[in-house]
Amino acid sequence: MILSGLIGRSILASRSPWLHEQEARAQGLALRYELFDFTARGLDDDALAPLLADLSARGFAGVNVTYPFKQAILPLLDELADSAATVGAVNTVAMRDGRLVGHNTDMSGFRDSVREGLPGVELGRVLQFGAGGAGAAVASGLLALGVGTVEICDVDAGRATALVDRLRARFGADRAVARSADHRDIVGVDGVVNTTPIGMASAPGSPIEAERLRPSMWVADIVYFPLETELLRTARALGCRTLDGSGMVVGQAAAAFEIITGHRSDKERMHASFAARS
Repeated sequence: MILSGLIGRSILASRSPWLHEQEARAQGLALRYELFDFTARGLDDDALAPLLADLSARGFAGVNVTYPFKQAILPLLDELADSAATVGAVNTVAMRDGRLVGHNTDMSGFRDSVREGLPGVELGRVLQFGAGGAGAAVASGLLALGVGTVEICDVDAGRATALVDRLRARFGADRAVARSADHRDIVGVDGVVNTTPIGMASAPGSPIEAERLRPSMWVADIVYFPLETELLRTARALGCRTLDGSGMVVGQAAAAFEIITGHRSDKERMHASFAARS
C-alpha cells in the first residue's frame, strides 16, 4: 500500500484524494491518500514538524502541501529539488529512507495550464494578486512563459517585496515589480491572475473591482472550488478570456503523483477524473 496525503488548512473539500486514488486504481496500484487538515483537527501550525516526522516513520511515500505551509515547511526538509529551490516554496514532499525532499509542481502546473488554456494571449504585463507559496510558483511560471513584467500585489507588502527580490535575482531586475495592495493603475496590463484564497467557497469575493477590468484582458484564477469564482464570472461577462484553476490543480497533481509513487501519471485521464467530480 502506497501511503500519501495532503497537509494544509481548510482542505476537506480538496479533490486531491480523488485524483490520486483514481489514477492509482487505473494503474492497478494500491494507494491511500489522507487529508491532514490542521483546522479540522484543531492543530496549531507548530504541529507541522512532528506530523512530518510521524508520517515518515509510518512509511508514507510522500505528501502534498498547501496553504499555509508551502514556505513554512522549507526549514523542516533535508533537501530541495531544483523546482522548489527556484520557486522558494514546496507543494510536494517525497519521503525516502527517513529523508524529506521538497519539490514544487505548482509552477509547471500553472505554466502548462496557461499554454493549453490561453494560447496566444498577450504577455507584456501581468498583475498578480498574492505573494505566498502559490503566488511564488505562479509568478515563476509566468516569467518562464515569457511574460515581460509581473506586478505583484499582496496585503503583506514585505512578502510582496521579498518575492519580487527573488524573481529579479533569477529572471532579471526589470521582470518583477511590487505594487501596493490598493494599487489602482492597471492601464497597459494584459492579464490578471489571482493566487490568493479570495474566491474560494470559504472566502467569497474578488481581489479586484469589476470596473477595473477591461474586455481586452485575460483573467486567470488558481482557485478550483468553486471553478467559477466571482472574479472569473465578472471577467467572462465583460468578454475577457478566462482560465479557471482546474488545469493547474490537475497538472500539479499529475507531477506530484509521479514524485510520490514513482509511477508515470496520465494527465488526460486525471483531467477526466477531475471533471467527473466537478
